[in-house]
This record gives sequence, structure tokens and C-alpha cells, in this order.
Amino acid sequence: MLSHAFNFEGGEFLSKMGASWFVSYLYYKKIDKTHTNWTLVGTSTRIPVFNKTGNYHDYWLRKILEMDDNKLNTNKIKLSAPEIKNMAKNLLKLF
Repeated sequence: MLSHAFNFEGGEFLSKMGASWFVSYLYYKKIDKTHTNWTLVGTSTRIPVFNKTGNYHDYWLRKILEMDDNKLNTNKIKLSAPEIKNMAKNLLKLF
């Protein structure tokens, strides 16, 4: 997992999950139950953090849209930065 905290509100929690994983899991929960990229990494520590941080979710989606594509592309769940950002945009429509 990441060794740094994102430098914005709640960033220490998002860094425990990973930005790409967070978007992937939220997309699975809210939009498409067939989307399973989030399962490609360990989830036992990520899901409890996700469940405790609902108050940050829409804010984090907006911050992820501003993130550097090269950094988002380093995820281990086989999603490209444009895919992650497109999913985030679709999720924001629900908030």
C-alpha cells in the first residue's frame, strides 16, 4: 500500500485504500455490480476504511479528477487513469 498520505482532507484514509481502488470499489457498490477490478488486491484492510469514511467520498472523487494521470496509472487493479477518472465523473452524478 501507499506509504504517504494524500495532502488533502481525509487523505490519510484514502492513502490506506488507494485512490484507484476507492473509485473501483465505489463504482462496484453504486453503479455496476459486475465491475470487479477492486478484487485484484487485498481488501481486508481497505473495506473497513471505506465503510468509515463515507463523509469524504464525494470530496475524494473531485480530488481524484485533479490527480496526475501518471500516478493513477501505477495502480495494481488494471485500470487506466482515463478509466478511473471517467468512473469518478459518473459517480459524482450520484452525489
